[in-house]
Amino acid sequence: MSDLFDPPAAAAGEAIALGDYAERAYLEYALSVVKGRALPDVCDGQKPVQRRILFAMQRMGLGFAPPGGPRPVKSARVVGDVLGKYHPHGDQAAYDALVRMAQGFAQRYPLIDGQGNFGSRDGDGAAAMRYTEARLAPIARLLLDELDEGTVDFQSNYDGSQEEPRLLPARLPFALLNGASGIAVGMATELPSHNLREVAQAAVALLRNADLSDDELHALLPGPDFPGGGQLISSAADIRAAYASGRGSLKVRARWTIEELARGQWQLVVTELPHGTSAARVLEEVEELTNPKVRLGKKALTQEQQQLKAAVLAVLDAARDESGKEAPVRLVFEPRSRSIEQADLVKTLLAHTSLEGGVAVNLTAIGLDGRPVQKSLRQLLGEWLQFRQATVARRTRHRLEKVRDRIHVLEGRQLVLLNIDEVIRIIRDSDEPRPALIARFALSERQAEDILEIRLRQLARLEAIRIEQELDQRREEALRLEDILGSAAALRRTVIKEIEADARTYGDERRTLIQEERRVAVEIKVVDEPVTVVASLKGWVRALKGHEIEIGGLAFKAGDALYGAFACRSVDTLLVLGSNGRAYSVAVAQLPGGRGDGVPITTLVDLEPGTQVAHYWAGTAQQVLLLAGTGGYGLLARAGDLQGRNKAGKAFLTLDAADRPLPPVALQPGQTQVACLALDGRLLVFGLDELKLQPGGGRGLTLMDVDAKAPLVSVATLADSLQVHGQGRGGKDKAEVLRGAALAAHVGRRARKGRRVDGFPKPLRVV
Repeated sequence: MSDLFDPPAAAAGEAIALGDYAERAYLEYALSVVKGRALPDVCDGQKPVQRRILFAMQRMGLGFAPPGGPRPVKSARVVGDVLGKYHPHGDQAAYDALVRMAQGFAQRYPLIDGQGNFGSRDGDGAAAMRYTEARLAPIARLLLDELDEGTVDFQSNYDGSQEEPRLLPARLPFALLNGASGIAVGMATELPSHNLREVAQAAVALLRNADLSDDELHALLPGPDFPGGGQLISSAADIRAAYASGRGSLKVRARWTIEELARGQWQLVVTELPHGTSAARVLEEVEELTNPKVRLGKKALTQEQQQLKAAVLAVLDAARDESGKEAPVRLVFEPRSRSIEQADLVKTLLAHTSLEGGVAVNLTAIGLDGRPVQKSLRQLLGEWLQFRQATVARRTRHRLEKVRDRIHVLEGRQLVLLNIDEVIRIIRDSDEPRPALIARFALSERQAEDILEIRLRQLARLEAIRIEQELDQRREEALRLEDILGSAAALRRTVIKEIEADARTYGDERRTLIQEERRVAVEIKVVDEPVTVVASLKGWVRALKGHEIEIGGLAFKAGDALYGAFACRSVDTLLVLGSNGRAYSVAVAQLPGGRGDGVPITTLVDLEPGTQVAHYWAGTAQQVLLLAGTGGYGLLARAGDLQGRNKAGKAFLTLDAADRPLPPVALQPGQTQVACLALDGRLLVFGLDELKLQPGGGRGLTLMDVDAKAPLVSVATLADSLQVHGQGRGGKDKAEVLRGAALAAHVGRRARKGRRVDGFPKPLRVV
């Protein structure tokens, strides 16, 4: 960004607009965050801070951790070295990255062997860096062993005093093994961890056959393998789709056992939790369910809280955490009584706690071209294989140069041993023995220098035999290395052989069970009984038992009045239609009853800013509704199509800015026609068969030709008669039934203008 402040440019009178400067500065900041902090590289799977920590630890001689290996050092020493040489940022950020690489519950294959308190999956933080100790884990060899063999490029550190690798020569795709999580500017990544053996098998298969089908690839790498185990319950098709697109959500579940106790008692014991879930979090959720707190702004528990509390306490007596050294995860749930069905307790806990949940998949990484892109599983593996083949080629070329240099030196020594007396004479008699040796024996500078540095004991007869043997070995090695560099097939065979060897050395069994299961729905048992949902004009709703409700006897708050009363069942749903066409749904069972005024609908749904409630309707999900707007468009949909899972509702009826939704009309058996009434008194009746069901919503079809001056004001469905309500002469309310010829005069095709209704200076609605 220094070019923005370049003094010569300023002196030359050049200027930059503030908006352009801000755009450039922000883009450079965003790129810095994306590539320098948040996203891993597809080649070695590391973020810059992780790469620098591993490199610094190797250079500190912390080696690896077999028995008898180097002793660990204080983490503060590592962090200090990393900050001072390679990573000029906050010490806590570097220490947090080090801690994560040592946590077996966070990484599938920890790269650091930590000693001391490195935190727990319950959210406990690690001890301060002055207390903990660290050294490299054995598997870190796969990232660092080939670092000094010409495999990767090095770059200057932040002050030019040190060299650091741009990438690590990863022998396996660590982006898939340990996964990654990060939030950048405008993008994020959620790479799940995988099993080493499965990843190796998939990589080998893809290297052998670039045209490997998605099904074959999925069979070798069926899904993530999380550090804490658990169960993956998504279908194979869902997993395949997430891997194919690089984005998706997978469903995970805890694993448990049933322990039989004395006298027929039993208890549910959770031994593995879903990825990202802690035992403390589950217990907090159980506590909130069984002992709920009054929500902010409320005076008492909501009906939903009371129902959940009753449902959980009906099957659960106690919950406790018995996790420890013997069992990393052991959550015990005791049933209310031994007669409780085991399946009921399991379903209740799965439905209402984090024992079942979802894991995001977002395969975004920095690719071979240096760009952060969301990739498919095939692309991730393919790009790593390209990197690995290039790395092995560079390593082979580097080793070949070393071997050729050694052969060159040995050939010079062999020549000396054949002419040892003359060599000794030249060295003894010459003031400048090096040029003399070069001239006499046609040696190179490298050979002459080596001969002059040879010790006398290396001139023995036995040494000549050793030189001959080493020359044979080196020449064979050179031929083998040249074969690898000269043949793409030989290079692939070498990569495959190394991947399979590493898989045998470091591979382990899968921890996460992959078994498709249906996700447990959040259900509260509700008594199916007749109720009447009452909605007021100002948005207060309630549900009264029975259908024989005296509407005239209902009381409302001052200034409020009845919008409508809907006879339905307690298992039905109340639909709320917003002024923007958005649909919201509330279970009728959640509505308060009794003698009160009910609750504001705004406490049950989350309306968008600037949106108001337009209309209500309550009934069964199978009921077909006619939905229309003042702009003259409409559609048919089932009530269940309008229902959503969250309080924010779902966009359903598309309206223009000046349009408003009309009240939903429930289609009754035997009704075959639709009536549309415009503000100027025009009435159009057409066949219901001209409309179609649109489960996904939308604008719909044109019902009637209207304009802004005379919009659509009312719609109805009918069999053979229609009642028109409005104002007659003198402004008095008037209702008239149209049937037979009077009705037929208004029948036409959909989207026509219709005919004016006689006798109504101002018609209001049709029924």
